[in-house]
Amino acid sequence: MHDFEPRSSVTRLRARLARRLALVSLVGLLALFGLILALAAIALAAMTAAWVAIDHGQPLHTVGWVGLGLACLGSAIAGLHALLHLAPQPEGIRLPRAAAEEFFSFLDELARRSGVEPIDQVRITDEIGAAVLQRPSRGLMGALRTELLVGLPLVHSLSPAQFGAVLAHEFGHIAAQRQGLCGWGAYLRAWWMRTVDALLPGIPPGLPWLARHGERFCRDMLRLARIEELEADAVAARLVGPVLLGETLVELSRKAHFLEHDYWPRVQALRTLDAGSVVRPFREMGHGVAAGFSHAVVAADPELHASEARAHPFHPSLRRRLSALRMRAAAQPVPSGSAAEHFFPGLLPSLAWIFDRAWWAAARNPRHPMTPPDAP
Repeated sequence: MHDFEPRSSVTRLRARLARRLALVSLVGLLALFGLILALAAIALAAMTAAWVAIDHGQPLHTVGWVGLGLACLGSAIAGLHALLHLAPQPEGIRLPRAAAEEFFSFLDELARRSGVEPIDQVRITDEIGAAVLQRPSRGLMGALRTELLVGLPLVHSLSPAQFGAVLAHEFGHIAAQRQGLCGWGAYLRAWWMRTVDALLPGIPPGLPWLARHGERFCRDMLRLARIEELEADAVAARLVGPVLLGETLVELSRKAHFLEHDYWPRVQALRTLDAGSVVRPFREMGHGVAAGFSHAVVAADPELHASEARAHPFHPSLRRRLSALRMRAAAQPVPSGSAAEHFFPGLLPSLAWIFDRAWWAAARNPRHPMTPPDAP
């Protein structure tokens, strides 16, 4: 066993929890589909009965059958809408292989070392993070396709080696939890979660069990997600080493804190003071991170420790992840050169221009979800 491999009991717990939640999701989806068909059949029968009542001159019966038919039809449509509440298409800019040959070669090597199939598609987003998504290639049918989402702020914030550690963590999810039927299980769990979320606002008071099921399912999904994060960290530690992975987690936490609490507030303040100024936050992000970030200041910031305590609900806290790697959250030397400069030097101007235009469009619309919280 590798030194940083999760205990076998934890691995078995994750597998049992994943299988149980996948089975619950499959049963729930099939039950909802059956209910929709039954409601549609009742609605059709009610409309037929209403037509017969009209022929027999029975207005009260006609109104009753029509009311029942409309109620069943409305419920069936609402259930179908919830059932077809599929995951939104991933945002971001699709990155062709020809535009970043070295980066895709690096991904192929990581896939080979992880023992998984190569990534099917890469998208660049405006967030400081990375993620792997899997979905059927043809709607609800076909083989699962794997997409990698990479944030432009992420590659500006990390060195090439640290960026490789983040990617190793994402490949760890695929290698440990998303191959074969396990990938379909994850897809079913996410589908049922979206369906329950869509159903909950419209449930009648007489069905409190659905709300309790939703709460319990969400709680178990959060528990599973945290275990999976630690398991993916273990795979990444075997690929790139625990020291580099631990340094990367610390670096990413501090850079994310810097961007959220320093860089973006300054950008927004500049735009507020001079609405006519040409603010290009993504074009200047590389220089802003390199010049404005200070390990000493961020490491001593008490707000950072509070933000670490308030970890993302689907992730263990930074302290917990470092503890599993037997590392401590000490400030690390500033790395020379960013992953953006190493992997995407020729693409940075075009990527920055696209995201800057989107940022400006959002800033002009106060109700747009991309608008910063303190925007007018």
